[in-house]
Amino acid sequence: MLMMMMMILISFCMLAKAHEALEVVGRNSTEFVDKSIEGNPERWEDPIPSPRGVQQLLHQDEHHVVLDNGILQVTLSNPQGSVTGIRYHGIQNLLEELNDEADRGYWDIVWTGRGVTRKKGNLDRLECTDFQVIVENDEQVEVSFTRRWNTSASGDLPPLNIDKRYIMLRGSSGFYTYVIYERPADWPGFTLANTRLALKLNKIWFNYMALADSIQRDMPLPDDRSPERCQTLAYPEAVLLTNPIEEEFKGEVDDKYQYSGESKDIQVHGWICKDPPVGLWQIIPSNEFRSSGPLKQYLTSHTGPTSLSVLLSTHYAGEELMAEFMDGESWKKVLGPLYIHVNSVRDGEDWSLLWHNAKEQMMVEAEHWPYNFPASDDFLSSGHRGDVRGRLLVHERYFQKNTTAAAAFVGLAAMGEVGSWQRESKGYQFWASTDEEGFFSIHNVLPGNYNLYAFVSGFIGDYRYEVAINITAGLAIQSFHVYWT
Repeated sequence: MLMMMMMILISFCMLAKAHEALEVVGRNSTEFVDKSIEGNPERWEDPIPSPRGVQQLLHQDEHHVVLDNGILQVTLSNPQGSVTGIRYHGIQNLLEELNDEADRGYWDIVWTGRGVTRKKGNLDRLECTDFQVIVENDEQVEVSFTRRWNTSASGDLPPLNIDKRYIMLRGSSGFYTYVIYERPADWPGFTLANTRLALKLNKIWFNYMALADSIQRDMPLPDDRSPERCQTLAYPEAVLLTNPIEEEFKGEVDDKYQYSGESKDIQVHGWICKDPPVGLWQIIPSNEFRSSGPLKQYLTSHTGPTSLSVLLSTHYAGEELMAEFMDGESWKKVLGPLYIHVNSVRDGEDWSLLWHNAKEQMMVEAEHWPYNFPASDDFLSSGHRGDVRGRLLVHERYFQKNTTAAAAFVGLAAMGEVGSWQRESKGYQFWASTDEEGFFSIHNVLPGNYNLYAFVSGFIGDYRYEVAINITAGLAIQSFHVYWT
């Protein structure tokens, strides 16, 4: 093992940013375009006309809320807040209509606490009780579905207030969703084991899955996992396909864990319908609200067809990754916004272009993070955040020299011990990679106290800067140097 010490040179900058000058450009600006519609009009087709100033973005009745910008139409249950339908490109519903409305598109959590007897915890689909229009104008609509906890729900529901948000912008080939979890200081404790956004797609249309350039394939049908068509292996999720509907899958093992990925690598994934050529993608523009840092493995998509954005989970590590809240412990966290992107190509063009467009759109979303259009005061825009810049060097004892830490990861996470960021699940994390000279920039950090952590590929061990780094919006520039020898 190569013994080493690290030396880190940090230039910490907290800029007093003028909000007006640095405000993130909105989706409807010419600088923030939806690649599938406006970015390349010769390739990416706008299947439904969207005349500005004409299309009404919001419709509602007693049981449903409909967001419609003329490109796609999203139907939400009222007041539960589940996604019951996505209409696009002539397809009536991209989601599985054979499922109950509550089992098509939803946020959920797995939790344990007082009154919970199930060993793995209770699953809660976060069905809400109240609906409110937050923003409604010619360019944007944002709606909120909320549920407030009280002691009468003890044992049945987790002690959390829930606020689920959906946003649709004019000219956008998709919609945004985020959720706010909150618990006041006087509430009972509980443990949050898992939270995610799940979309169950229509099996008639979607049969091709894409997670990365090298991980794409036609997928078995969900019916192939029925007892008469498969053999269960060592655990229920893994089955041997013995009599699949399509012969090409015979002898394969189907297992959702085959399609996991590290959070840094799975910011876009989804499904393709080849005829008509249509894609549906989940895009996570930032991993700041995901738990356990850039190396945490999460589920993505699997036979169903099911598409997931998992933001906190115990997979591959167990109970250490749960968010455990003591009696009287207050907490609030914004998860998202995520972007659900749909795209299509012109007749006769290669359907594989849908994946390349989805990657382009992910870059667009990431470039404009944090968004300036979410209406919640709990989601802070760029003007209320800070930046950290510096340089990471590695001192090799054997050779007695400093080397630049190229392609290292440097991040800010909750204060803790060396490596504790891998188990941290309540707060936010902000990570960046160093360049060839070891320089790094961590942008748009939320206010708070953090430790700075680092690890270098190929070296054993982690680095932690012991002094707290305090991010407070509006500070003048501060600089300091830290050496670890």
